[in-house]
Amino acid sequence: MGTEGSTVLSPLWRGLSPIDSSTVPHSASCALPPRFEAVRNARKFTSATLHQWDLGGLFDDVALVVSELVTNSMRYAVPTELVGTEYEPSVRLHLMRWTSRLVCAVRDPSEAGPVSGEAAAGDECGRGLFLVESFSDAWGWHPLAGALHGKVVWALFRLPRD
Repeated sequence: MGTEGSTVLSPLWRGLSPIDSSTVPHSASCALPPRFEAVRNARKFTSATLHQWDLGGLFDDVALVVSELVTNSMRYAVPTELVGTEYEPSVRLHLMRWTSRLVCAVRDPSEAGPVSGEAAAGDECGRGLFLVESFSDAWGWHPLAGALHGKVVWALFRLPRD
């Protein structure tokens, strides 16, 4: 259930706090400088965070989605000549957990919305957002407001009930 270009998140949150991580009961974030090891670092951060929250069983699906979101940010949002530098603003990964939901959000400096590709059978690129849509319960994006420039691409996972 993808929502490309959605700028209205209120139906998704259904009364939950906005993406301000200081208002979320369980939240964690990390900066990912534009280096080739960013995806690996994002996966390690995701693993550690999910295990801390006793959600280690979700790692495979969540890590796949995080990997795709971070890869897209590094590939399309950061200018090529700045990969491997200390370019700011960096890409940032946010993980937020409520009682019944987990949201993975990747913030990057590009204001262009993500575009789902139409990959041919032998193509190595163009399947990332299809995977995000397949492995998460919902996904979307919204532009940043105020002094921040760029966008946030998010994916939501419904958590199993105890």
